[in-house]
Amino acid sequence: MVKEIERAGIPVVHICTVTPISMTVGANRIVPAVAIPHPLGNPALSADEEKALRRKILTTALEAACTEVDGQTIFEVK
Repeated sequence: MVKEIERAGIPVVHICTVTPISMTVGANRIVPAVAIPHPLGNPALSADEEKALRRKILTTALEAACTEVDGQTIFEVK
């Protein structure tokens, strides 16, 4: 489905915990997530730390959506 949406001209960002699977399915913009049970968070962190972590992941995903890519690219969360 990712490839079809991209062909329609809509950039897709795949936030995932297992990046090799994203590579296998052909996602072009990949953002690594935290862990399988908690892809966009970490319950071991304080509320403020978890909010900051989520913001970093989503900011990276938004930057990835705005970036032209030529093939599969993994965007590291900073």
